Amino acid sequence: MSGSERGARETAIEPGALWRIRGVFILFIAIAVSVVWITNHFLTQRFTESTRSRAEVRLALYSGNLLSELQRNSVVPLLLSRDPALIGALTSSDFSQSTARLIDYRDEIGAASLMLLDADGRVVAATNRNLLGTGLRNAGYFVDALRSNDTVFSTTRQESGSVDFTYSRRIEIAGEQIGVIVVGVDLRKFETSWSGFSDAVMVSDSEGQIILATESRWRGLTEAEALSVRSAPSAIERAIRATADWAALPVEAFFSGDAVMRQEARIGFQGWRMTSFTTYSSVRERVNAVIAMEIMGFSILLAGAFYLVSRRAQSRSILFQRESAELRQLNDALQREIAERERAEKNLEVAEQTIQQSSKLAMLGEMSAAVSHELNQPLAAMKTYLAGAKLLLQRKRSEEALSSFQRIDGLIERMTAITRQLKSYARKGGDAFEPIDARLCLSSALEMMEPQLKRRKVEIVRSVPKEPVMIMADRIRLEQVLINLMRNALDATSGKADPRIELLLTGGETVMIQVRDNGMGIEDLDALFEPFYTTKAPGDGVGLGLAISSGIVNDLGGRLTARNGRSGGAVFEVRLPSHDAGGAQAAE
Repeated sequence: MSGSERGARETAIEPGALWRIRGVFILFIAIAVSVVWITNHFLTQRFTESTRSRAEVRLALYSGNLLSELQRNSVVPLLLSRDPALIGALTSSDFSQSTARLIDYRDEIGAASLMLLDADGRVVAATNRNLLGTGLRNAGYFVDALRSNDTVFSTTRQESGSVDFTYSRRIEIAGEQIGVIVVGVDLRKFETSWSGFSDAVMVSDSEGQIILATESRWRGLTEAEALSVRSAPSAIERAIRATADWAALPVEAFFSGDAVMRQEARIGFQGWRMTSFTTYSSVRERVNAVIAMEIMGFSILLAGAFYLVSRRAQSRSILFQRESAELRQLNDALQREIAERERAEKNLEVAEQTIQQSSKLAMLGEMSAAVSHELNQPLAAMKTYLAGAKLLLQRKRSEEALSSFQRIDGLIERMTAITRQLKSYARKGGDAFEPIDARLCLSSALEMMEPQLKRRKVEIVRSVPKEPVMIMADRIRLEQVLINLMRNALDATSGKADPRIELLLTGGETVMIQVRDNGMGIEDLDALFEPFYTTKAPGDGVGLGLAISSGIVNDLGGRLTARNGRSGGAVFEVRLPSHDAGGAQAAE
């Protein structure tokens, strides 16, 4: 078997083998993705439950320690209110040993602070010597202790936002109030211990205000207020915002580690509640470690498969190299043929450029003739109005002459609009489209043609609806079409003793404007709308009026047609879509 035959055979079996390799690769990827997905789902659920259990245990431990501390300190005021040494100091007003005694009690009991107040609210003994002599008559814990027969728990909020927790109880002898003992409770130490874990913890009172929190800026605020003052980059803020329904979080949250679990428990003390937020970062780390091992294993298998495929491709490439010489020969021949075609294309490009230049020159001549044709109407009307104005001024009828000058001014504006329209003739844009009444366009065109119609004594028969006939069009260009049609009708009736032009306007889903004359009719209907086609004598027209009019009507979304009438003459019809798609209007 020759080398070319073996190459043909390899080429024949190549597509099937390639598709088999692709199928195996897709199947391998699908299996790998499925295994990773199932592993992620299973391990996430398992580790999540263990994280939830640990979070619940920690929350129970936190709340239990806090409640135990409160209960342990709640009995201290009762014991100290019955201490003979303190009662004797209050009755004798000898407090020289009282402060030292309170310091010993504090070290023995483990309280945060101890204060002894007399009946007037003055600090007579305290573990903090800086408070001696301070008047606390208006302090809440002093007032509440005097009013109550039992131990009173009070919270005092400082200007810094921190909260002091105290137990107070009045001291009395023989029914007489002689002082108050105040025991400070150190709950801030729990905040420090809570911060040692990956939890965010807050304790709120019965009114919902935060009194203890691992975040200092949360104290004294409600949970909603705490969220508003926490900085945006904070992980705790993002965690709390995500706790509305952690189970409904998207999978991306578990992969990024931003999701958290929210736990809440009642402390059983004056309506206090403890809330903790535990992140899923540890869950994600453990799951990702297993997934990483799986992905590594699949990558090794995939690399081995690629190695085997590459070895096979290398063996086949040796066969392809034998055929490369023939392909190079064919390529050289193809390059020579391409060079010859490029030379032919360059010659063709030069010829096309020559044709385009000739076309541009022809278009320039056509547009020049169009400008001359479209300006003849306003110029002829201006000449007539100027002659009339001159005659009126000679007869000292200045007001009527002023009206002629106003019409001349309107014609000048119309000439400006026509030149602007003709410059953009090839653009075919609809920037000037607006809802207009077709009756007004017909009246304006008649007014433009009024001097020539009166000079020829042409009978004008109009039939228009009573109600507005609205269309979406460019008013100047539509009037230009109607003037061209009436000008052609006027020229067609030049040999008639009784020239007559009929104008018909009907509404409905399609608006029709019909211009009918009693002239000689149209000889060649097929070439009627071609540029430079005319039946007029040389010097009377260049044959662009109907070509331009047909283009304008097409731009407006309509159609211009012509036919010979049954009783003679020509009939031109302009059909345009109605703006409001109303029903047909009754003619006058």
